[in-house]
Amino acid sequence: MLFIFGGLPGTGKTELSTDLARRLGAVYLRIDTIEQVLREQGTSSIGPEGYAIAYEIAADNLRLGLSVVADSVNPLAITRRAWRETAIRAGSSFCEIEVICTDEREHQQRVESRSATIPGFVLPTWQDVIERHYERWSGDHIVIDTAGQTAVQSKAHLTQLLQTAGIEMSPG
Repeated sequence: MLFIFGGLPGTGKTELSTDLARRLGAVYLRIDTIEQVLREQGTSSIGPEGYAIAYEIAADNLRLGLSVVADSVNPLAITRRAWRETAIRAGSSFCEIEVICTDEREHQQRVESRSATIPGFVLPTWQDVIERHYERWSGDHIVIDTAGQTAVQSKAHLTQLLQTAGIEMSPG
C-alpha cells in the first residue's frame, strides 16, 4: 500500500509519516531529502523533478510488494493525482493522509522552533508557509489535525483513523 502524506510544513507530517514507516517496516520517501540532493548536485531550480523521482522509486517498491510511505507537502491536486496513479500503475492500493494544524499560533511556533534534520536543508520561515500555494484537498482522504496534541497523541489518533478506514497496521 502507498501511504500518501501531505500538509504544510510544521503540521507534523514528517513525525507521523516516519513513525508509520517504522511501525510498518515500509519504504520511506521524503521529497525534501530528494530535492536537497538535487540541489547539492547542481540543480538550480527545483520543479517537479523530486516528485517524479519519488513516484518511480515508490512504484518500484510497490511492485515488490512493499508498503511505501511518501512524505511531502503535496500542495497541488496534480501531485496528489500523480501519487494515486503511481499506486494504481504498480497494482497497489493507496491511502491519502492530510496533516493539518488548525491552531495558527501553535503552527507558527512549530515552524519557528524546528531544526533541520537534513544536512544543508533550509527550513521555510513562517512567512514562507503562509504564502505557500496550497490547493484544497478533495475526495476521500484521512485528515488528522495535530493542534493541541502531543506527537504521541497524534500518532495514536492516526493509528485509530487508519484502523477505522480498514487499513491493517501490521508490518509487511
